[in-house]
Amino acid sequence: MSGVAWFQLILLALIWGGSFLSTRIALDEIGPLTAVMHRCLWAMLVLWIVVLATGQRPPASPRLWLMFLIMGVLNNVLPFFFLAWGQLHIESGLTAIFNSFTAVFGVVIAAIVFADERLTARKGIGVVFGVLGVATAMGMGTLGEIDLRSLAQLSVLCATLCYALGGSFGRAKLSHLPPLIAAAGMLTGSTLVMIPLAWAVEGTPSFDLAARTWGAIAYYSLIATGVAYLLYYSILAKAGSGNLMLVTLLLVPVAILLGHLVLGEVFLTRHLAGFGIIAVGLVVLDGRVVRMLRGRPIDV
Repeated sequence: MSGVAWFQLILLALIWGGSFLSTRIALDEIGPLTAVMHRCLWAMLVLWIVVLATGQRPPASPRLWLMFLIMGVLNNVLPFFFLAWGQLHIESGLTAIFNSFTAVFGVVIAAIVFADERLTARKGIGVVFGVLGVATAMGMGTLGEIDLRSLAQLSVLCATLCYALGGSFGRAKLSHLPPLIAAAGMLTGSTLVMIPLAWAVEGTPSFDLAARTWGAIAYYSLIATGVAYLLYYSILAKAGSGNLMLVTLLLVPVAILLGHLVLGEVFLTRHLAGFGIIAVGLVVLDGRVVRMLRGRPIDV
């Protein structure tokens, strides 16, 4: 992987790591549905501006716009809401830890959907480590005590499942499109869902918000969603999906540190141990360390 790709990968991890803190700050004044609405709306505008500035044209096919709507629900509406609601009841850094399980669900869903993504023994071992890591971070008694905190942890895991489903759906239905068009269309679909949904459930969105709240919204929508998508696809083109998976590991320490410094969040030993086990699972899923230990050449 080139130096430019490494720089972009680290930058993306820093940006996404900060999204958990900014979302939690915004939730002090707005509801989770309204928070998601802002995230989709402003990010959508950023991406369409880039699309038009680069001379690309929006697709005209009604069927394709239906795919954008479905993708928007799977990859934005549901996971963004599950994450935001979860953060009302658990630490932002812990949310980031559970979010790293996305790659594990992604491997399982892809193995079910695609013939060329079969679940090998190595991938199976990686999945097992991921599950053990989540169980460790949650604590063995969590499912036996169904309270808001345990439900919030399950909510974040539901978000990772949605991301995995969205990834497979996008590969199957939207992979033929330019990535920027696919991302802008997806955010358009999610915005069309979120505006009436947030309005109906949480009332007319107020624009009379504190500067701190607007700053948080601006960060997680414009930077951590709009600009982050541009970085994401740039890294994907330069380094491939295998290297891109590293961002799910790199962002976690950023989110934990920011949550501790800004919000005073405290983490239990089991949370950090669980993340360590999940990280081992992701390394096994990636496969390069395994190949290196076997003396095979690896692509870095």
